[in-house]
Amino acid sequence: MDRRVLSIQSHVVRGYVGNKSASFPLQVLGFEVDSINSVQFSNHTGYTRDDTFLHMVVDIVQELKRANPNLVYVCDPVLGDNGAMYVPENLLPIYRDKVVPAADIITPNQFEAELLTGRTICTEKDAIDVMNLLHSKGPDTVVITSSDLPSPVGDQYLVALGSQKRVRPDGTKVTQQIRMDIPKVDAVFVGTGDLFAAMLLAWTHHHPNDLKTACEKTVSVMHHVIKRTITYANEMAGPNQKPSPAQLELRMVQSKADIEDPGIVLDAVVL
Repeated sequence: MDRRVLSIQSHVVRGYVGNKSASFPLQVLGFEVDSINSVQFSNHTGYTRDDTFLHMVVDIVQELKRANPNLVYVCDPVLGDNGAMYVPENLLPIYRDKVVPAADIITPNQFEAELLTGRTICTEKDAIDVMNLLHSKGPDTVVITSSDLPSPVGDQYLVALGSQKRVRPDGTKVTQQIRMDIPKVDAVFVGTGDLFAAMLLAWTHHHPNDLKTACEKTVSVMHHVIKRTITYANEMAGPNQKPSPAQLELRMVQSKADIEDPGIVLDAVVL
């Protein structure tokens, strides 16, 4: 089967960010990747801030879906985090009313999910309600990649949640919703969001009716890449030294085997 991905992202010349962070792991898993860079910088400065480009993305997606109704569009709505927006506020309604409805899979963090729905997430039930509301806008798969919800296994874990709606062969509708408790990492990386979205696309392709397995493999790839990166960065920095951003560049090539066949290190809980 021909598996081709059009990756539209910002691009950084140095390091695994944006298209660079997404393309290699997708290629490792057998996808042909065509890349379009919205911006190109030598350092990470955020993502597209232009409304014209967003409208263009929607037009491209709609045109491609007319040509191929089976096309899957994954949107990582990079709007902000920790209560602050990365982009001008005038882009929010475009994401909410145009981009998200065109998407099949979306991967917001908690703050972005709240922005897109106008709802606040304080409990797991709130998160489920928000995911259902995002479903109603168009996407069949919603993954809230990180949240401030308390984890039942301790404060050293962050909570991610996912929801997938699908139609069985007999026409009945079913929803699978999951929670993952992910160990927190005391380091700042760039490119992890791009890697997450790419791996979720790949593993939902391989497990189209099993969000639990797709998320477990996605998060396990992230775990292996980040663990290898931290080990390398600490060795390079030396004892009692904080690794530099360059030393924390994701060790993607060195993680090829884990990308191809990730050992499952975290189990998702079906809600």
